[in-house]
Amino acid sequence: MKILKCLIADDEPIARQILENYIKDIPYLDLVSSCKNAFEVMEVLQKQPVDILFLDINMPKLSGISLLKSLREKPEVIITTAYPEYAVEGFELSVTDYLLKPFSIERFLQAVMKVQQNLDASNKETISNPIEAEQTSIFVKSDKKIIKLNFDTIYYIEAYGNYIKIFTENMVLTPQTLSDFIDKLPNNFLRIHKSYAVNFNHLKLIDGNQIILLNNAKLPIGKSYRKAVLSKIE
Repeated sequence: MKILKCLIADDEPIARQILENYIKDIPYLDLVSSCKNAFEVMEVLQKQPVDILFLDINMPKLSGISLLKSLREKPEVIITTAYPEYAVEGFELSVTDYLLKPFSIERFLQAVMKVQQNLDASNKETISNPIEAEQTSIFVKSDKKIIKLNFDTIYYIEAYGNYIKIFTENMVLTPQTLSDFIDKLPNNFLRIHKSYAVNFNHLKLIDGNQIILLNNAKLPIGKSYRKAVLSKIE
């Protein structure tokens, strides 16, 4: 079995010690570092990749959630926290498992096995298909629900304060910024205005400084975005 390199991030010494002991007890786990804050984690990840990040949520200066959002390439993440209310947000960030403190070594091992299954599945996919399958959907939180949206059903997105409106055949309101959401979308989506981004697969025509989509939605093209829009068409 492949040795899995592990990284701990928790500001509580006792919590770190428990995780260190659990890792030590499992032969195929190797502890790379045990960090007390998010900045130490970033420093470690700059030097070497890891397979599993055991991540606490409440840490000083930079939370575990904020750290996750800042990472371009993420290892398999197992959240370890005393706060169950972060489970939904962790799910949105595609964490592998969520351990609620205090947890047993049996529950810890169960989470590690999920990581192993994910890595095995990823390796098989890479062997059978060297070209990585393109992501086709995204999960968003709306009114205490988790909704799966296929990218090809999205016509456009509108900024709405600290929320965005996602327009498919219906409208979904979700608490995140337009900038953050665009970063999660494939390259057929483009921001055309400070308040709008569109799916160019649904483009019908451009009329002056206005984009018209296949659902007949008419959206303005911001002056500073016009060059990018024209380049996209070319």
